[in-house]
Amino acid sequence: MPSQRPQSADEPPRVPPSDCYFENGLIVYTAAYHLNRGQCCGSGCRHCPYEPRHTKGSERVSKAVLTIQDGDGDRGR
Repeated sequence: MPSQRPQSADEPPRVPPSDCYFENGLIVYTAAYHLNRGQCCGSGCRHCPYEPRHTKGSERVSKAVLTIQDGDGDRGR
């Protein structure tokens, strides 16, 4: 198994492919990424799962996100 070199401060963070996707040349983080992060970054992210939305430091998860995680939400997108 190859060893991974330590990440330098100049590199962007390494993110698993399931936590983001690219759209029009921009990286879009999923709600799962934000939940793992633990709080809102305040950058106006499309999939922000926190309330109030886009408020840096928010840690309260939206009821809509909790419903989807429990399997009761509408996934017909």
